[in-house]
This record gives sequence, C-alpha cells and structure tokens, in this order.
Amino acid sequence: MASLSTPPIRSGLVVGSGLVVVQPLRKRHCAGCRRGPLALLVVEGGVPRCLDCVDLGHLVFLPRGDTALTRRAREESALSAVVVRFNRRRGRYERQGVLVEEAGLARAEERCLADAEARRRRRVRDAGRRAAEDVRFTEAFAAEIRRLFPGCPEVRARTIAAHASLRGSGRVGRSAAGRALSEGAVVSAVVASVRHVDTPYDQLLMSGVPRHEARRRISAGVERALRDWRDAPA
Repeated sequence: MASLSTPPIRSGLVVGSGLVVVQPLRKRHCAGCRRGPLALLVVEGGVPRCLDCVDLGHLVFLPRGDTALTRRAREESALSAVVVRFNRRRGRYERQGVLVEEAGLARAEERCLADAEARRRRRVRDAGRRAAEDVRFTEAFAAEIRRLFPGCPEVRARTIAAHASLRGSGRVGRSAAGRALSEGAVVSAVVASVRHVDTPYDQLLMSGVPRHEARRRISAGVERALRDWRDAPA
C-alpha cells in the first residue's frame, strides 16, 4: 500500500477505508481497453486502468469544497473513491474530490437542502454576535484611548478605534496585544492615526521620500500632538 506523500502509486492504494482514483499529470491509456488519454485512472497490477475496466465507471465526480455535501455523499454511497492528483511543487498527492454513486449524491443534496435554512439562520446569529462583540470592543478601545490621551476628541478616538479594530484587517487592534487593550497597542494605533492625518507623512511618501526618512521628518510633529493630547485635562 502506497502513501499519499510518495509519487509512485502502487496497486490497491487506499486512503482510510476508501479507494483512490488518480488524476494523471501525463497522458495515460488504459492497459485493458486501450482507451485514452484518461482523465481518471486506477493503478491495478502495476498498470493504469480506466474506471470502466475496474467497475467504477458508474460513479460521478464531486469536486472538493463542500465538506458537508462530500461527507453525506460518501455516507449515502455504497461505493466511493477519493480522487487525488500529484502536486510536483509540494511533492505529495492532494485530494481533488470524490467519486460517489449518483443516487447517493442526490440523497446527500436533499439532506443539505433540508438543513440549509437552519444553517443560514445560524450564520445570521453568528454574524450578529460578532457584530455586537466588535461594537463592544471598539467602544472599549476608544475609552482606553481617551484614558491615555484625555485631549483626544471623542469622535477622533472612536474613529481611531474603529480603524484599528476592524475585524480581518490585521491591524494592531486585532493583535493579541490589541485585544488585551495593552497600552503599547493603543498608543501604536494613535501614533499611526496622527502620522497619517495630522502630518504631511503621506505626501512625503508620494513624493518619493523613503519611509524611514519620512518618519524622521514628521516625528517631532507626532510627538507634539501626542503630548498635547496626553497632557490635556480629562
């Protein structure tokens, strides 16, 4: 039995409890009926065989991507096979989908349709929960900005917080330190805002000034703005 991590595919290759069908990278012809080139093949007795010759020709291909449908289609099919293709760059075989019985696929699709509304409602609930969490976190981030920089206008603090904490942005507010409302992360968000909004930093970059030199030129202005916000009475 061969491993999926090795290029050669020997006869009877299985993945778990399922047969394996190969999408060949080169043109291959069936050793039995001589048909080809084959889009899918099974290695039997050391030679390629077409699906019809190995009694798998009645199965239909279901591409990977829908995990629930794939799982249910295999549950509903008495006979199924995993379809793999060798990735030269990664040096391993990778799953491309499955072959299942057409009737089994139809039953699986019916099962997926039956709970589609429930899954849709769950997605809506999850989205609402995440949105509420984001609002609470942005408010907490803005409050921490105001605590550290009492002179920062409330609207500006909320704008900075919303920008820094945008879900999926990869900005400082979404980092582990940002989610913990660490002082370093909050100050970094404020510095970035002042740099872009209150100094000619962006114009310097657009005129070709290297980033480090542009930051050096505007550093005094950034420090002045931070000092004014920090030293202002609460």
